Amino acid sequence: MTLKIEQLVQKIEPHLIAMRRDFHRYPEPGWTEFRTASFVVKRLKELQFDVLYGGEVVKEEAMMGVPSKEELDESAKRAISEGADPEIVAAMAGGKTGVVGILDTGRPGPTLGFRVDMDANDVDEAKDPDHRPAREGFASTHHGAMHACGHDAHTAIGLGLAEVLAELKDELKGKIKLVFQPAEEGVRGARAMAEAGVVDDVDYMIGVHVGVTCKKLGELICGGTGFLATTKLDVTYEGVPAHAGAEPHLGKNALLAAATAVLNLHAIPRHGEGATRINVGTLRAGTGRNVIPAKADMKIETRGVTTELNEFMKEKALQILKGSAAMHDVKVEIVEAGGALGGEPSEGLVLKVAEVAKTIPDFSEIHKYGPGGGSEDYTYFMSRVQQKGGEGTFIYVGTELAAGHHNSRFDINEKVIPLAVKLLAELTLTLAK
Repeated sequence: MTLKIEQLVQKIEPHLIAMRRDFHRYPEPGWTEFRTASFVVKRLKELQFDVLYGGEVVKEEAMMGVPSKEELDESAKRAISEGADPEIVAAMAGGKTGVVGILDTGRPGPTLGFRVDMDANDVDEAKDPDHRPAREGFASTHHGAMHACGHDAHTAIGLGLAEVLAELKDELKGKIKLVFQPAEEGVRGARAMAEAGVVDDVDYMIGVHVGVTCKKLGELICGGTGFLATTKLDVTYEGVPAHAGAEPHLGKNALLAAATAVLNLHAIPRHGEGATRINVGTLRAGTGRNVIPAKADMKIETRGVTTELNEFMKEKALQILKGSAAMHDVKVEIVEAGGALGGEPSEGLVLKVAEVAKTIPDFSEIHKYGPGGGSEDYTYFMSRVQQKGGEGTFIYVGTELAAGHHNSRFDINEKVIPLAVKLLAELTLTLAK
């Protein structure tokens, strides 16, 4: 391991942990990360990075699962009241909270991309003193929102990497792009940044996550595998209400259309070429026992072990959703609220990560490959880079967990933050030459 990186990271470690705790206190769910993104922009500019954000890096037409204008406006006002720069927030209007920091060395070389996510979960954080963030004063101050997946640590890791690379600029070649992504939860944010072209020039693309299947400090997975491609659909059936006893023939039953769809969605035959999934997570309909239900709302998801298998499930689901509407003579609106591709890491890059990790004494258990956790929209970045001839991988850096991801008592061993910065900085030195 490079002594200079060891010393740089050791120097900034207290600052890294302080940043993580600050982000933890002010969690912001997908597309509302105005405060977090504002702080990221300001810090990257202080470090002399070229910074793009808002509509420069987020394609509006490709955004999925965006909150209402009212919710976005309220979140922006709250962010400003909590210290966000009003001008930066204004440039992110509509939820365009993505940020890309670019360090151009001015010397010929490869372009490296690193992705970290910034959004929080829709979870109320535990408040009792047995929960360390509550006991030590950095628990969430926002009702119904919590960093219960480690994205606060990821944002701190990204900024920590920026600090180290700014000091190493004279030793690097090529270009480094740090992608701070909104709305990973619900797999909603990566597509809009990928389609904006932010990684189209990237030769090596690396994503990072703490914990998940690596549950002790010093453990590392260099190439996460087995990501399920997925599509999230919000479905609304619109019928006509009527008196269920006196005039049922005048009604058009949205609940029946939804129920027909539910049964047939779960009857889609599984594919012989690999694992597929479908789930109807919610169904809400009706206003009273004596009224023909005029509206039904459903939230469903499809998954497949490959992008192609998920597409098979999605197309079958769309046929059923539309067919059920036709059977019961109601209208249907289908909105794609999230999605991720399938994907596998590039072997060459996985091996490079493993070689670098072996030089860092803090890593005691290095796995070249290991299982990912469900679906991850980082695959939009990785697949786009791979399709253009580059390499990509997704790294899991181990940490003890106080509770599982998305749990109200989630917490991490904060030593994972400087350790991840060391790894990514060493990897940059290896690749950017």
